[in-house]
Amino acid sequence: MAIFRVPRPWEIPERLATPEARFLETRLDRRSVLRGMGIGAATLALPNLACAGGVEAPTGEAARGLLDPAIGNLLADKFRAKRNPAYGVGERPLTPENVAAAHNNFYEFTQEKNRVWQLARGFSANPWTVEIRGLVEKPITLGLEELITRFPLEERLYRHRCVERWAMQVPWVGFPLRRLLDLAVPLGTAKFVRFLSLKDPARFPAQAEKDSWLPWPYYEALRLDEARHELAFVVLGSYGHALPMQHGAAVRLAIPWKYGYKSPKSIVGIEFVAERPPTFWNYLQPSEYGFYSNVDPTRPHPRWSQDLEQDIGTGERRKTLPFNGYGGLVAGMYDGREV
Repeated sequence: MAIFRVPRPWEIPERLATPEARFLETRLDRRSVLRGMGIGAATLALPNLACAGGVEAPTGEAARGLLDPAIGNLLADKFRAKRNPAYGVGERPLTPENVAAAHNNFYEFTQEKNRVWQLARGFSANPWTVEIRGLVEKPITLGLEELITRFPLEERLYRHRCVERWAMQVPWVGFPLRRLLDLAVPLGTAKFVRFLSLKDPARFPAQAEKDSWLPWPYYEALRLDEARHELAFVVLGSYGHALPMQHGAAVRLAIPWKYGYKSPKSIVGIEFVAERPPTFWNYLQPSEYGFYSNVDPTRPHPRWSQDLEQDIGTGERRKTLPFNGYGGLVAGMYDGREV
């Protein structure tokens, strides 16, 4: 495997040598890696999903700061963007904003989904920059205001499917990822795009843990044709305003035909590379988390089926759709062997 050297603050070890015993003793989420500790697979075949009737979101004084944009009121009018009618969620209802904001995976803060927003409250994502580099003709660094104003913002209604089998429908505000990538003019040798998230132990509690086994910062990647697909979306806002921190401010991706961990949050770096780079969860546990990770009900997770999902807003359980319902747009990019 090729070695990718990225200067600070991007620099991370490419193959962090985590001892197997240490890995199996550490929780990946609220469900420990019980399989590695000898508990039978049947116990984990059907993990808990959302609570009955959907996720309970805080209200009143208990919800103070839940929806606050992490960049404050900067260019607030830009986020009241026109909805693009080409993208929708069918008959599914939009997830209430307070529910979507109160139920998050963001391990930099905590592994407890209902506590992320509380720990993220007051986190300022202004100023912010994103550096684009690697196999490009024009390396570029963009500040927050340029990211917001460089391209017309639009609202897209997207389905979101977590590998843990919960789902939501969200109105994201942003612009197509390919517009951002094309600014740097990728070279013909660039085949993959690598994304680096913010490393800030002073403000991310989990990154400051001295005994953490997680190789921060978070990093993900897409094949170049995936990254340039019309569905791949740079997200700067949701529900008509800039992102609350728990959604991945100031900049995240929405890659709706893949499991949620393929949509990295709080992006500060983008790098074009020639060879397939490692990705965070695929490196840590490749038997459970693939590089491609397209939503596929016929390919079970080793510890549970992917046949069903549960809507966190309504509590409805329904059949998982191949490619999360976007197969008509993306299936032609794959030959069925991608994992």
